[in-house]
Amino acid sequence: MNWDQIQGKWTQLKGKAREEWGELTDNEIQEARGEREQMLGLIQEKYGRTREEAERELSRWQTKLGDDPV
Repeated sequence: MNWDQIQGKWTQLKGKAREEWGELTDNEIQEARGEREQMLGLIQEKYGRTREEAERELSRWQTKLGDDPV
């Protein structure tokens, strides 16, 4: 699943994002609206990750979404 698809299905995917990053609030996930840069910033801030670490996490999640039917 590419990032444009993730943005388009953000309403359905918010729950999966919450499962993956439980420290993010529902509000934060809602406000990100599927924007990749927003999600990167949230992951970095909440989990103390470097940009590279956050990129890897987000890429793994994106790949996992491609394997799961939404």
